[in-house]
Amino acid sequence: MNYFLNRACFSGFVIALLAIGCKNADSNNETIIKGTTNLLVDESFLPIIEDQVAVFQGQYNAKIVIDAKSEKEIIRSFLQDTSRIVILSRKLNDEEKTHFEKMQIKPKVTQIASDAIAFISNKSNKDTLISLAEVILFMQGKPQRRIKGLVFDNPNSSTVRYITDLAGISNLPQKDVFSYKSNKEVIKFVSENEGMIGVVGLNWLYQPSTDIIKYVENINVLSVQGKGSTTFFPPTQNNLAEGSYPLARDLFIINCQGTSGLGMGFASFVAGDVGQRIVLKSGLLPIRIPGRKILIRTKSKNDDK
Repeated sequence: MNYFLNRACFSGFVIALLAIGCKNADSNNETIIKGTTNLLVDESFLPIIEDQVAVFQGQYNAKIVIDAKSEKEIIRSFLQDTSRIVILSRKLNDEEKTHFEKMQIKPKVTQIASDAIAFISNKSNKDTLISLAEVILFMQGKPQRRIKGLVFDNPNSSTVRYITDLAGISNLPQKDVFSYKSNKEVIKFVSENEGMIGVVGLNWLYQPSTDIIKYVENINVLSVQGKGSTTFFPPTQNNLAEGSYPLARDLFIINCQGTSGLGMGFASFVAGDVGQRIVLKSGLLPIRIPGRKILIRTKSKNDDK
């Protein structure tokens, strides 16, 4: 009962927001459903956000320009006011929140999905299991028999931050740990080189762009054993929902526009029914499972004959 009540309240909130946007459309250059704005996006989640923006723009008279970079780069741009809307896999830290408080802006944070960091290997590698404890030891400079090398997307990425935090280190090791510029390059490299393990955002594996589909077909997605666990889990929606996959992370839209602009409208859209269906289809885990309409027939078509 609480689920349906919360769902109804949330739907009512979204409808109210859209109504306000329509009312103010003629008097403002930008409302929650009209105008143009820039959106800073962590490159790890670019495929799902591109889908969300495409559908949002198709429904409303709005244009959202995506600027995808590594986490450190988009935070720098965010604080320099390149854009007031950002998508991250973490909330703002105290220093970042203080920056906006001085401007009398309270960040609006909307959780939109759960993603995962995935380990991948070349298709020729028959071992599809990996222990998180081994990865951490390898990152700490302690050689591991089953890990020849780790390949990351970008030294400034959220993926690197996540793994280095787990390992308790500040920077990537100099030996047998490599980084490129994007998830695309990691997938391509691993598909062409045996023995290397890539570290990428799960979204890139479920929604590969056309130029890397052939590379995705030549990799294995590894099942991961968490610290203190005896079981290996693949990064699936079900395992994310049950909390059994050890490398899950939440995605947030952080809006510091300070006004009722496209940031508010887009966040409401992604967290609403249509946006959550897009998340579900993408292979990530929505924050609320979209409802399903079931039609019950009391008689068959043949009864009318």
